[in-house]
Amino acid sequence: MYNVETVQDWITHDPSEETKAELTELLAKAEGGDEAAKAELTDRFTGSLQFGTAGLRGAMAAGPNRMNRAVVRRAAYGLTSWLQKTVGKDALVVIGFDARYHSDEFAADTAAIVTAMGSRAMIMPRHLPTPLLAFAVRHLGADAGVMVTASHNPAQDNGYKVYVGARAVEEDGRGVQIVPPIDAGIAAEIAAAPLADEIELAEGGWETISEDVIDAYVEQAISVVPADGPRDLRIVYTPMHGVGGEIMKRVLDGAGFTDYEMVPEQAQPDPDFPTVSFPNPEEKGALDLAIALAKKNDADLVIASDPDADRASLATKVNGEWRQLSGDEIGSLLGEYVATRDEGKDVALASSIVSSQLLGKIAEGHGLKYHATLTGFKWIARTHKITFGYEEAIGFCVDPNHVRDKDGLSAGVTLAHLAASLKAEGKELADELDRIHTRYGVYLTTPVTIRVSDLSIIPATMAKLRKEPPTELGGSPVRSIEDLSKGTEELPGTDALRIFTENNSRVMVRPSGTEPKLKCYLEVVVPVEGDLAAARATAAERMDAFKADVEAMTKLD
Repeated sequence: MYNVETVQDWITHDPSEETKAELTELLAKAEGGDEAAKAELTDRFTGSLQFGTAGLRGAMAAGPNRMNRAVVRRAAYGLTSWLQKTVGKDALVVIGFDARYHSDEFAADTAAIVTAMGSRAMIMPRHLPTPLLAFAVRHLGADAGVMVTASHNPAQDNGYKVYVGARAVEEDGRGVQIVPPIDAGIAAEIAAAPLADEIELAEGGWETISEDVIDAYVEQAISVVPADGPRDLRIVYTPMHGVGGEIMKRVLDGAGFTDYEMVPEQAQPDPDFPTVSFPNPEEKGALDLAIALAKKNDADLVIASDPDADRASLATKVNGEWRQLSGDEIGSLLGEYVATRDEGKDVALASSIVSSQLLGKIAEGHGLKYHATLTGFKWIARTHKITFGYEEAIGFCVDPNHVRDKDGLSAGVTLAHLAASLKAEGKELADELDRIHTRYGVYLTTPVTIRVSDLSIIPATMAKLRKEPPTELGGSPVRSIEDLSKGTEELPGTDALRIFTENNSRVMVRPSGTEPKLKCYLEVVVPVEGDLAAARATAAERMDAFKADVEAMTKLD
């Protein structure tokens, strides 16, 4: 139950008149007996929004367990304090923001606090994609970067993503999102920060990042594909009401892919995301408008960015029908392309442990190193000598020397180049997938997601699986079960189970890091011995049985 004095104290020190009024009204309703208001206040004041390896992310509202100016100001103070203790008072922080509600305010407050504390702040001139901020950290030699975005979360959310660079971390981590123990160090400084209205804000003195930096990103993204080669490709692109449109247009034009059309209903930034129920290109129905336009225009390819443009989705014709490719399928296409280009070089491919194992086979086939990392680009992008990395949640890094994070724009133009090259040979992306699977085997993946309203269900399910693990899945005996909570020689500890069966099927089970979900990542592997269609049919049959058993094993009695 909430404490009235605690709520009133928060209202007193809240620097925003908007959230002060909101919380004052909510408290009056609760004190008047409104049960919904009581429950809401209790939730908002049960702990604080925790700063971790994803920074901060949550619904925008008043209170310590929500995203608001009070929480952001203390986060900015804590980050700057940690930086000054780590690299000195002359630390440089670059700041970007998307088009969500309050993103510009959160970014401006951050710049004002960094400056008031005696460090140097540089802020983007307008709302721009997350990859541009990640680029700026490395390009400008910044010690840290802040991106105000909730990426593909619902409209009511916002977030505070933190990168480190220059003097704050070793080379492989420069321009990458934070990992332990950095997150704990920053969190400790946030906990020791003054009350929000007692944190000094400078009235000026920070710098605006020049258009030269934006131009440099665009030129670099254009350069990830060869300057020559086929360009006969008709594209439909959607930025999903986000901030990718302006920059993607410049990248496509500059790379010579001029035959494209944006989905008009989704072309301009809109923080309400009115045409989609959930602004995530992976979600069912999210690409409906784009595919409809592609059919109308007789397009070859649909490319979609999520709202902050760090992820890329793809739809194309498969056997004459439009189909959205999975993140693993796109990762395999890009992985094979990069591995062929870099064959024999002293470089590495990397993907998360929940992504398909196919990328490892691709690396092996081209004489390259391969590393499986924990989930998230904060781990993938730290891979030594990385040349390509991906995660199944449609995140792809095709230019790690310049953007040490997933980048939906450079990945998008790379996919356009690949599709155009295949088209010039009378082939499609589906043909390239056929070739990859014929060479390496069919690697069929699918997710099983358990959404919960009661968060206690997630640890209870994980405990049940550890205590009573399955002995058979999909008609095949379980070969091995790895509890990754204590880590391995290659991986830090993480709350996950990795299960293999005798017929080489695999499932990873882990709680989501950002949403109230238990996530299971299933993979069935079938060698191709002549008939690809037969191997795929076998894989699909195995997956049906495997999925049914995984769904059953994750149900609590």
